[in-house]
Amino acid sequence: MRIALLQFAPYLGKVSQNIERVDAILRRVAPRDLDLLILPEMALTGYNFPSLPSITPFLEPTTSGPSTRWALSTARRLHCNVTIGYPETTLTPPLKRYNSAVTVSPSGVILAHYRKHFLYYTDESWAEEGKERFFEGTIEGLGKVVMGICMDINPYRFTAPLSAYEFATHALTSTSPLILLPMSWTTYLPPSSLVSSPLQPDLDTLSYWVSRMQPLIDAGGEDEIIVVAANRTGQEGEICYAGSSAVLGIKQGEVRVYGVLGRGEEGVLIANTNEAPRFALKEG
Repeated sequence: MRIALLQFAPYLGKVSQNIERVDAILRRVAPRDLDLLILPEMALTGYNFPSLPSITPFLEPTTSGPSTRWALSTARRLHCNVTIGYPETTLTPPLKRYNSAVTVSPSGVILAHYRKHFLYYTDESWAEEGKERFFEGTIEGLGKVVMGICMDINPYRFTAPLSAYEFATHALTSTSPLILLPMSWTTYLPPSSLVSSPLQPDLDTLSYWVSRMQPLIDAGGEDEIIVVAANRTGQEGEICYAGSSAVLGIKQGEVRVYGVLGRGEEGVLIANTNEAPRFALKEG
């Protein structure tokens, strides 16, 4: 499978500018060269809205706002499935708001729609929890898929024990070979590190993501599970994002890396999971 992750630093609330920027980044990607393009959580709006009033102008109707329209147009142009995160508002009263992700096909079909189940504190200021647990389903062109959004891989509200592994346990039970994770994952690294070492991945963040897949690693399965972590980079106020988007493979207790971007890198990572991985990250 040929998977592309688009990593960039969105401007908060600048949807039109962000669309121009992702279109520019994608100019070098050839049509019919991909099976899947995945973008970060709330990719076109930015993430760090401090309140409901601040995000309200940027809420998008369910699968019909700017993010979905962009995804449909891009899927047609590149002839691949596209997954993108966006801030959702429902269309009928009582209006509800969710941190969501949509997957669309080149033919214009909404293939999947997921509402973030475990909310980060920033989400809690405006969004409700998705009530249907983590996404699990068959997506045309991709097969059986599990999907979460960023905080979903953490323990619930950081009050559940680290050993709960709610998301990874769900993924293991589902027997899905593909896990999709749009993210806006932050880092404790100083902003200067994005400038001084933009091409260097945030290894602490990457190691933590791997640790949250521990049940899948411990299972030691013969069939590979591909984990696609599509993060953003840059800053919003004092918040600094980790970048380091990666395509990982888990097989026989080993984590293999098919590709990873730097902490401050803007661009497209294209990984072919039918080819040999670049290196092993962890052995069981």
